[in-house]
Order: sequence, then C-alpha cells, then structure tokens
Amino acid sequence: MSAVMTKPHTTIEDYASDAARRRALRARERNADGHFLYAVKTTGIYCRPSCAARAARPENVAFFDGRVAAELAGYRPCKRCRPDLAPKPQRETALVADSCRAIETAEEAPSLKDLAAAAGLSPHHFHRLFKRIAGVTPAAYFAARRQSRVKARLAAGDSVTAALYDAGFNSSGRFYTAAPAMLGMTPSAFKQGGKGEAIRYAVARCGLGFVLVAVAQRGICAILLGDAPDDLAADLAARFPKATMAPAEPDFAGLVARVVRLIDAPECAPDTKLPLDIRGTAFQRRVWQALQEIPAGETASYAVIARKIGKPSAVRAVAGACAANRLAVAIPCHRAIAADGSLSGYRWGIERKRRLLARERATKK
Repeated sequence: MSAVMTKPHTTIEDYASDAARRRALRARERNADGHFLYAVKTTGIYCRPSCAARAARPENVAFFDGRVAAELAGYRPCKRCRPDLAPKPQRETALVADSCRAIETAEEAPSLKDLAAAAGLSPHHFHRLFKRIAGVTPAAYFAARRQSRVKARLAAGDSVTAALYDAGFNSSGRFYTAAPAMLGMTPSAFKQGGKGEAIRYAVARCGLGFVLVAVAQRGICAILLGDAPDDLAADLAARFPKATMAPAEPDFAGLVARVVRLIDAPECAPDTKLPLDIRGTAFQRRVWQALQEIPAGETASYAVIARKIGKPSAVRAVAGACAANRLAVAIPCHRAIAADGSLSGYRWGIERKRRLLARERATKK
C-alpha cells in the first residue's frame, strides 16, 4: 500500500483574479469555498463556489470577498448552500462536538434517538456523521470516556466504589464485568498501579537480536526487541513498575518459539495466532487494529492509517500510538511509514524495521 497523494493546500491568492474565480466556479471547486462568493444578478442570490445550483451566464455573475459585501450589494443568501453560515464541515464538527459534551456529562449512555433529536438529524444520519468525524460510534465514545473516568479516579486514589459510581455504573456487578476490558486487570490491581499482578517472561535469540516475551493473566502483554537480555528486562520493568516479575514456567518455551517463528519466518504468520493482552486507549486500539489489517509485506503511511480510522487530521497521534505499541510484530507497527515512503521511526530501530519488511516482501514473492 503506497502513500496517497493529497491536493496542495489552497490560499486566497489562488482565487485573487476574476479569471481564477470563474475557473473555480465552472468546476464547482470545494477548495474555493471560504475564499470568495459569487452572486447572480438575475436572481439576486449569492452562493458558495461549490453550490450545485444551475450555472448562471457569465455576464450575470458578480464576485464578492465575503457575505457582508454581498448583502450590502443587495443579494440574499442561497438556501441551498447556505453561504451565510459557517462551512458545512465546520457546522458538522461543531454539532458532533456538542454531542460529545452531552455524552461526557451523561450518567448513562444517551440513546442514539435522543442524541440525533438534539442534533436535528435522523438516527441513521447522525450515527454516520458522528462516526465519520469522531472516528468511533456514540456508544464507543461513551465507553471510552467512562474508561478514562474510571482510570483517573482510581489513579487519584479513590475507592473502587467511588470510581464505579462516578463513572455511571449503577451496580458493582456491571462494573466488575466491564473492568477487565477497560483496565487490563482487576480494579484493585489498577488502583495500585499494577501492584500484585504477576508477569512471567523469558528472553530468546531471534534473527533480530533478542526478543522478550511477557505474559500476564489475559495473555501476552509485551513483545520487546533488543540487543541484550538485561536491557530488555529493564525495559519490561519500566513498563510495569509495580508488577511482580515471575520466572517463566516450563510450558512457556512453546509460546516463545511461536513468537520467534513470527519474527524469523513470517510465511508462517497465518498459522501463528497469539493470545494478546492489548492495553491502550480507545484511539490506540483503533490504530493497532488498523495496523493488524495491513497485509504482510505491505505498508501504509501514518496519514493513510489516520484516514482509515476516520481521523484524517490525527497523523501525529497515529504515530504516537505506533510508538506506544509494546507488542512488536504481533501488532505490526513496522508496516507504518512516512508519507514520502521513508521508514521513519521505529521503537526497536530502523534497521530492524527494514529487515522485517524485507522478510515479509520476500515471502510474498
């Protein structure tokens, strides 16, 4: 998957002349919206350049820099493209922002019907709009905000009971059912910073140096690459500062071998299904899911990944989520590249990233 070319950014200078404005008007360029308006002398109406209204004869068209000038000249705003209002993308973003604030302050998840009614849209239209702009559904947004509230209260030292009621859970049963998925561990363990959680790990040689595989109760919580076993152990301890590091059990060797095979023999990847304990924010998980959907041997730019998860402006945040990945190769952040096709950064070194991609591409031939 190669990087996608984007249109060059337009400025007001691009539409400074009447000739340029007429070209934009004939093409109904959306990029021209916000740079100028046009009015039709025979109808007395002014529009955005992208308006889908019937084209007017050139001699009947007048151009204006803004709506104030058009209205002072006696023209009325078009009811179709609404040039008297903020551009549609801004209005939609503001509408979703209002819905997000309503969700954040709600004790229980607001119904889709109520959110849509407040926005003045049908439930179907609202759901599509919210997911396109926020990147998640309203229900997922509520769950993510609830997760953040629980984590913040527990990290601040509040009791589990106070945290569950503050987050809107009306029963402890529902809270404890949802807690493992939200926290990656029990609420009491999270409150203590992971204290008491047992993590087993082992280090083995692989074609990229050494690999450390660590397992918590729910599955593999870390796959780290490096040049020395001691450095990898220190890295693991820094990531889980209050957990108890326990020696690997005899049956652990088989799991480590599967991880090494995933690194050294990517052609076996379809048969190497690992039990992963994925811990991260809702945004990070969306990025990591998108990474797992990139076929072996192919790449995608951070910008492409951002668009795929519905957050085209979050390119830096996508790169940050890749850097936060602690499950090397299993969550293939090595397949994320810069927009110009360069390998960009990699938590475990550019050379390892290059070699991983080369092995995957060789396997596809």
